[in-house]
Amino acid sequence: MKVIITGATGMVGKGVLLECLDDDRIEQILLINRSDIDLKHPKIKEIIHQDFTDFSSVQQEFKEYNACFHCMGVSSVGITEEQYYKFTYTITEALVNAVYNTNPNSIFIYVSGEGTDSTEKGKSMWARVKGKTENLILNKGFKDAYMFRPGVILPKRGITSKTKLYNVFYLITRPIFPLLQKMKSVTTTEKLGKAMIELINNQQQMKILSGSDINQTVIND
Repeated sequence: MKVIITGATGMVGKGVLLECLDDDRIEQILLINRSDIDLKHPKIKEIIHQDFTDFSSVQQEFKEYNACFHCMGVSSVGITEEQYYKFTYTITEALVNAVYNTNPNSIFIYVSGEGTDSTEKGKSMWARVKGKTENLILNKGFKDAYMFRPGVILPKRGITSKTKLYNVFYLITRPIFPLLQKMKSVTTTEKLGKAMIELINNQQQMKILSGSDINQTVIND
């Protein structure tokens, strides 16, 4: 299988990338980044692309890939709804269209968030925007699509978050990581990556997965 990964310079995307590198079922990985990830591996092909609202100049590169793991995202803290909408919905729409136009028979997996509003009508701005983004992907017509809605994600394998607030949280809670991992709703960067790989190889009926659903997908790992 060949997969596309966005957000590989961030905590979630880096975790997914490491699992893909370790899994023999993944033959090739196309990274779409704004800056060089500075990681060399025979499986990796990296495209440095600045304008994530327009993939027309690179979308032909997507043609041979079986799945897209869309792991990039931003926190809604401290930014306007217009900014959040652009970073979340507009960028995803551009990517979805580019992937679908080149290979509609691919699988698209999106890292959303716990509390996302599928009705798009709730009071929470970020939840409405995430809901609209999920609905776009689910209704596009891909061979298959999955929405990951994790709550707490624990970084593994030495990965850190690019968000300072999250790093403070992880620093404070690191001594109790083993205890947190026993909670069904808490997942890890490792399990996110393994669940994505599992779903493109063994598709299922459930399309929206919570943290516990993600963990259950790789329970026999």
